Parts: sequence; C-alpha cells; structure tokens
Amino acid sequence: MNIRAALRPDRQLRDAMLAAGLVLLAAGTAFAARQLQEEPEDFWPREIPTDRATVVLYQPQPDTLAGNQLAARAALSITPDGEDEPEFGVVWMNARLVTDRDNRTAIIDNIAVERIAFPGSTEEQQDSLARLLENEIPRWDLDISMDRLLASLELAETRRRSAEGLSMEPPLILFRQEPAILVTIDGEPRLQKIEGSDFMRILNTAFTIIFDQGARTYYLAAGDDQWYSAAEYDGPWTLADRVPSDVAALAPEPLPEEEQPVDDEEADDQEPGPPPAIVVATEPTELIVIDGEPEYTPISGTDLMYVTNSESDVLLDLESARYFVILSGRWFTSASYEGPWVNVPADQLSDRFSQIPLESEMGHVRVSVPGTVESKEAVMENQIPQTSAIKRDTKITIEYDGDPEFEPIEGTSMTYAVNTADQVIKVGNEYYACHEGVWYEASSATGPWTVADKIPVEIYDIPADSPMYNTTYVQIYDSTPEVVYVGYYPGYTGSYVYNSTIVYGTGWYYPGWYRTYYYPRPATWGFHVRWNPWYGWSFGLSYSTGPFTFYMGRGSWYRGGWWGPGRYRGYHRGYHRGWHQGARAGYRAGYRAGSNSAKRNNIYNRQENVARNAPQDRARGQSRAGPAEGRANNVYSDRDGNVLRENSNGNWDQKTRDGWQGNDAVTRDAARDRAGQGGADVQRPAQQPAQQPQARPQQQPQAGNVSLPSTGSTMQQNSSARSRGTTRTQNYNSQRSSGGRSGGRRR
Repeated sequence: MNIRAALRPDRQLRDAMLAAGLVLLAAGTAFAARQLQEEPEDFWPREIPTDRATVVLYQPQPDTLAGNQLAARAALSITPDGEDEPEFGVVWMNARLVTDRDNRTAIIDNIAVERIAFPGSTEEQQDSLARLLENEIPRWDLDISMDRLLASLELAETRRRSAEGLSMEPPLILFRQEPAILVTIDGEPRLQKIEGSDFMRILNTAFTIIFDQGARTYYLAAGDDQWYSAAEYDGPWTLADRVPSDVAALAPEPLPEEEQPVDDEEADDQEPGPPPAIVVATEPTELIVIDGEPEYTPISGTDLMYVTNSESDVLLDLESARYFVILSGRWFTSASYEGPWVNVPADQLSDRFSQIPLESEMGHVRVSVPGTVESKEAVMENQIPQTSAIKRDTKITIEYDGDPEFEPIEGTSMTYAVNTADQVIKVGNEYYACHEGVWYEASSATGPWTVADKIPVEIYDIPADSPMYNTTYVQIYDSTPEVVYVGYYPGYTGSYVYNSTIVYGTGWYYPGWYRTYYYPRPATWGFHVRWNPWYGWSFGLSYSTGPFTFYMGRGSWYRGGWWGPGRYRGYHRGYHRGWHQGARAGYRAGYRAGSNSAKRNNIYNRQENVARNAPQDRARGQSRAGPAEGRANNVYSDRDGNVLRENSNGNWDQKTRDGWQGNDAVTRDAARDRAGQGGADVQRPAQQPAQQPQARPQQQPQAGNVSLPSTGSTMQQNSSARSRGTTRTQNYNSQRSSGGRSGGRRR
C-alpha cells in the first residue's frame, strides 16, 4: 500500500495529512503574529519531536497563488524512534492564506492535501509513516514569515493582472534651490465661512489655511505655534511674527500619540534650518528641492551621477546628457531642470540603470528597474492579498453631504455617489459600498447595509480614470453562514503592478467634492511617494526642520481622508536628512518608516475595524517546533515528487532507495544558472501578455495564477530565493528591534 492509496479510502488518515500540510507551510511557530517574536535566521528546517519519531520540515515551495488560495509542496523527513536513517517525502497541498502585513506573518488555514509521496520507501514504511503523522501533526503550530513566502513566490512565471489604463503623463515638476514646502489645493480655492467666527477657510485642501476677511490676509499653519501669512493664497508667503488669537485657536489638533513621528536622534542633533519657502499648487504637481547649486556624485560602475544635496531622486545620465527623476514609481526625463519632462517606460531604460549597485546611495531606485531582484519582489508583494474573515452581522452607515447624488462611471452602465467620502456604486437597482476593504450591499443608497457575499462582476470593469477604480482590488473569496472571507490587494491602497514594475496611483486627476464638506479623491502627485520593501509606499513633505511640521487634514471642517481608502494619513510630516540611506537599508539592514502609524498597513487591524473581524478558530498546538540543529535548509522537492539536496560543493543530490545519489542534470543546470544564463537574477522580458481568463469568477476577477516553472534548472532559483527570504526576514527583525531606525544622512 502507498500513501496516495491510503489517502483515498481513509478519512482519518486524510485529516492527518491535511494537518501535515498546515505545518509544512506554517512551520511551527505561534509567536510571530501574537507575540511579535522575531523569526530567527535559522528558522528552517524545523524539528518537531513526537511520541514515536522526529519530524523535520523543510521550507515550502509555492506552486501557485490565486486570490487567497495557495498551492505548495514541501519536503520533510521522518526518523522513527530507534532508527538512525530518516525517510524523506514530499507533500502537495492547497490552503487558504490569512495574512497580516502589520506583523508580516501569514497563517495557513483550511488545508486540503493533494498528494503525498515518500520516494525510495517501501509500501509498509509509507503506511507506517502515515499512521505516525495521523496522531502527531494536529498538535503543531501554524504560522510563517511573509518575507520567506514572498521571496519564494518571486519565482512565479505568471502573475496577477497588470494594471491597465493608468496615466503616465508627468505632473507639473518644479525645482527650487532653497528649502521649500509644497502646499496643494484641489483646484481653485473654495472659501467657506467658519461657523462662530469672522474667518473663512480654504475648503479644498488638507492644509490649514485661514482667511481673515477684515485684514485681507491668509494664514497657513506650519507646526506648533508657527504660522505663515500672505495677501494672496498663492503668496508670496512670509513667516508671521504673530497671528490673531482667534486664528491661532483654529490650529490643527495635535496628532494622537500613536501617530506621533518616530524620533530621529541624528536629525535632532542637527541645527534647525531656515523657514521653508511656500510653493502653492492648484494642479497635480511635484516639488523637487535642491539645497543650493546641484552637487553631483558618480554612481560606481555606471555612467550615471546623482544629485547629493536633494532629498529627491535626481540622476544625470552622462551618455545621453539627460536628467532622470523618479516620482511615484514612474521615470521622467528632460534635457534640463526646466523641462519639458516626458515619461520613460521602465522597460525602455538604459541598461545603466540596472547596473546601479544596491549598496550605493541610489540603490533603492532598483525597485523601479525591470529585472532586478528588488523590482521582482515588489511585484510579488503586490500580488499577496491582505485577508480577513468578516462577521456577517457587521453594519455600516454611509454619510452624504445632502441627499445622495450619483454620476456615471464612464464606459459602463454603473453610477457612483459623488457626495460622500465612502465609495458607493449603483449597479442596476442595487447599491454596493466598499468600506475599509469590505463590500456591503443595500437596496437603497442610504441602507441598511449588510456584508455582501458576492458582488456583480461588472464592478471589476471600472476603468482606471474613475475614482472608484481601486475598489476592483477588493475581493470576496468565500462565505459561511457566520462570516465572509475577504481580502484586498495593494491596488486598493494605490499600489499597482504596471508592466514589470510597481507604481503608485493611477496618475489620473479626480476632482473632489465641495459643498458643506470637502471629500477629496485619490491623488498620485504631491507627496513624495517612495517604496519601502516592508511598509509599502511612504509619503512625506519636501522639508521638515526645527519647529516646522505641516500637519494636514486635521481641521474641524475636514471630513474623510486626503486620498485613498480608510482615511489614510501617511504624510503628516516631512523627510529627515538621510532618506536615501534609509531606503537603501530597507533591503539590507533596516529602515525607518517615518511614523508609527506608517507601519500599520493592515486596514482590517485598525482600531475602528477590529470588531468586524471574526476570531481565527485554529487549535493551537502542544508540540512547538524548534530549529533543527545541525541541519541545513538545503532540501527541496521538484514538481515530480523527487527530493533533492544541495550539497556543500554547490552540486545537487537526489534521494533514492539507495541513499543520496548525484543528480548530474540538476547540477549542470544549477551551474549554468550560477554563471548567469538562467539564474534568479536574469532579466525576463519586460512585458508579458496579459492573462485574461475566459470567465471571471467572483473570487478571482481579472486574475491569473502565479505559478512556478517545472524544469530542473529552477533548483538554483529556489535556493537563491530561500536565501533571500532569510535575509529579508533578518532585516525586518533588525529594523523592528531597533525601532525602525537606520543610520546615515546625506548633508
């Protein structure tokens, strides 16, 4: 009898194997999510003692990720008590992925085992091993580091749909050679009287701008007891020596303690700089500040130079004599700082950009260069959903500025509500609201609203030039009478895969709603958006020093968020000096995110949302896994069920009934990969054909599977990915232990 045959008639045995799949993926630690314990560098393989044997689990190798469904295979060994030689096997399983980006952990749930094989074992041994696992596996613990999972998923040949219809047109790009701050207004200023006072405010901005009608003076809040004044809203602005007490009383509320910026000891040691100049913009704009005349430094190994006295990414290509800047993940180029600036598709960049060393000051821009490890991992990060189980009895209330008003979604038969901060879509006679990463439905625009367990597939046809586009990245995966399993991809919060790299925002301008309240729409430009490998996109102002901190969106008239779902505020303070080194360290040795709140990327875990989440009914184990001392994490399985081991010489052995035997074919492929002809760092074509399924099921709209190649040459790629996963986990643990600090500064 073999394992496969045993699984079919024996339900009890199948349940045992199902539990085996859990542990193979989760690898035995409950600490990570619940107690924020660090996953150690030598986390894999894991050793679990049982009553009758010792089981060693090797790191799983994902095959596909479709929505929240993960298919993977993993190698394991079992050494029965009284025996010296372990038996090696492979398990294939499907599982539901439950993720938590705040703690960068994944929980594996609802496992179904597809196949089990112990190559080289007798049928009697296989049956005995299965019975052993039947009794022991249900007691093991079930978590895995997302960074290890992410690195292994990077090997996928196909991926979730690339965003379509994004705008690559540049914003207005301004250069200043003095400290300056960009103050954005959503179109021409809309003045509104402040109740109980003689003042007015500019409604359509996240900044606090007060207008004193009697004195014909504008006041701009600039931090604790700091104000600027001007005769016109667009300046010139000067630092105010004093302001009327009634104006000072309208200053923004202090940030809550949990949103207070992380202390930066190095920045605190520096002398405060001068008050920044104020640059007002009423159209999509990016401000690039250079501290005096540009200072250039060569990038080692390339014909590129970068501007050292700027917090922005400004590069000069000596061969073409053109400047390049990267804004919201997009490349723009010009012959001079004055412009005109034009977009350069990432896959049309010169090879010089892929040669930028990661260790250089500009190493962090590699995330926007196709074919680099950093860009591939960022793409994979955008394909892992944030998931949750939502209680069906959850209720919401949608607030409108007056009676609900709807406008068409161009190119569709749907309409959307324009006078609310929430996203409400009308399809036929039904209404659907996407609120904090969860879909709700109602027969009226005013409710009552209930958690939806399905939505019309037409919603996923919403184009990118609609402010409702980000809702197409919110999924409904499954449901029970008690809960609905949901998830959202980073596209919901503005992070998109475009061709072979990631970008922030759709690039389209969506005018906000102005009447009694101001409801802004998602914006791409104006906040110095940059990518961090663990916390996603970070946001900031162009200057922060001494007492000058430009709080945004805290006024009493302000409803909703400046942009994006969930009233996200990730940009309430400026950059400190040394940003480039901090970003580079994100891939090597740590990164400071800028604020504690910037690290809370899981919308489902926000304080106002946790009551919606159903508890995870997972039986916690009694047998806690520990590192398998003396065992290297060098055992893999291929898709045919063979167990392979990378030896100390960099060659590959295969487990057979006669022991470990050299596998010449895999060794030759691995050697070729290490020579750069097929390894993990080899650049694939910049564009792949869009994967369009013939029918888009409710759970996976417009999504293709993520799958691994099945050739022997992928063994070296698996080895490289496993090593990178260890490094990523170590780096994340390092920066978390240090409070998110990273050293260095550029001025």
